[in-house]
Amino acid sequence: MALPFHPNPKKPELVLPPGACDAHCHVFGPAAVFPFAPTSTYQPEDAPKEKLFALHRHLGIARSVVVQASCHGTDNAAMVDALIAGKGNYRGIAMVTADVTMAELQRLHDAGVRGVRFNFVTHLGEAAGKDDVRAIVERIIPLGWHIVVHFDAFRLEELAPFLRELQLPIVIDHMGRIDASAGPDQVAFQLLLELMEDERFWVKVCGSERLSRSGPPFHDAAEYGRLLVDKFPDRVLWGTDWPHPNVRVHMPDDGELVDLLKIIAPTPDSLKALLVDNPTRLYWPETL
Repeated sequence: MALPFHPNPKKPELVLPPGACDAHCHVFGPAAVFPFAPTSTYQPEDAPKEKLFALHRHLGIARSVVVQASCHGTDNAAMVDALIAGKGNYRGIAMVTADVTMAELQRLHDAGVRGVRFNFVTHLGEAAGKDDVRAIVERIIPLGWHIVVHFDAFRLEELAPFLRELQLPIVIDHMGRIDASAGPDQVAFQLLLELMEDERFWVKVCGSERLSRSGPPFHDAAEYGRLLVDKFPDRVLWGTDWPHPNVRVHMPDDGELVDLLKIIAPTPDSLKALLVDNPTRLYWPETL
């Protein structure tokens, strides 16, 4: 059974730079207002926008990217509601069907959505169909959007050629869900590094609590984030992943996850690039 999110995260020791962005988090419900999808493989507890906003104030985060999660399916209403309440400081990543209309995409764009997410993770249900991905990509390219891909590490060898076909920026979730105990020479991590040599690809250096095999404070996984930040400093993003859906062993303290950034991005310049400069280029380019 999945764990509830941490009720009282610590105040981070690390002071984040002005304009810091949580580039991967979610809102769930409240179910009485925004029901969960009948196709969802899990039923989380409510994690509404008010709690997300309060967490961000507590952590010192000024901006965010709210990512649609599979528990709401392709009904993006809860996510869009959070974006509107965020008054320009929150952007979104939607989930849509292959027959989505341009009118609907424009509505999402006007609300602050800047991309579409595709799941290739076994425990979240059926993987996205490649023809559906191609159809959606064709529609979103004129909007200047990108896609976010969430996959099991073992799928990357088969997915990589397909992803290279797609002519738009591609953001990889959670460091490709590699196994933090397998070392940087593991096939999945080496394939991730190869993909990242293509400048269309970005990667989120978050999810340490999912990738760790040693448990809290998840330093084993954070070291992979540092390697990615060192090698690709201008195409890395970071997020809390609050409220940490489907975590079943060690529910993280979000304040401690912020403090992991002392390992992942240990210099002021790398921290600013990760939390401010890179998300600005991808999600708020009009401010540059």
